[in-house]
Amino acid sequence: MTLEGFVLSCLCAAAAAVWIGRQPPRAAVTEGRRLLDTLGWAALLPLVLASLGSVLTRSGVGDAIAHLTESFIPVSSLLACVLAYALGMVVFTVIMGNAFAAFPVLTAGIGLPLLVHLHGGNPAIVGALGMLSGYCGTLLTPMAANFNIVPVALLELDDPWSVIRAQIPTALFLLAFNLLALYLLAFR
Repeated sequence: MTLEGFVLSCLCAAAAAVWIGRQPPRAAVTEGRRLLDTLGWAALLPLVLASLGSVLTRSGVGDAIAHLTESFIPVSSLLACVLAYALGMVVFTVIMGNAFAAFPVLTAGIGLPLLVHLHGGNPAIVGALGMLSGYCGTLLTPMAANFNIVPVALLELDDPWSVIRAQIPTALFLLAFNLLALYLLAFR
């Protein structure tokens, strides 16, 4: 169902772009190919990292994170669990380079057992805000090459850190919002 939704959204976006740009439908295919040629290997990076997240989850990394979390934070405290999950998503995303790799591991280790099962959080809200917190980490790391390194190369910028530096205020503001929203909205 996810892939069907993805295909449908791509077709709708292409149709809207063709209509707004007043271009023939063939332009969407031609420009899409050109963009993929320009991005090259970086276009596959999110898929590879999402696969890595699944591998890490199946290998028990999520269970190890759950055990470590329960050892270091008071799991009876909702605030401590929210901070562990959201900040963990940021840190793991910074290390892995993409929230798709962090999400299955941190959600299996902290999100589901602590926030959803122990504290009764809404799984849809916990998951959505957890992923959005991971995206804050994506804005802060050179490991997210497709977002932070490729644009520097394509735009031929002198400073390789310029994209990340420009994104830091947005990432911190969004993270603060996510923490507040997760704490206030997911546990009604």
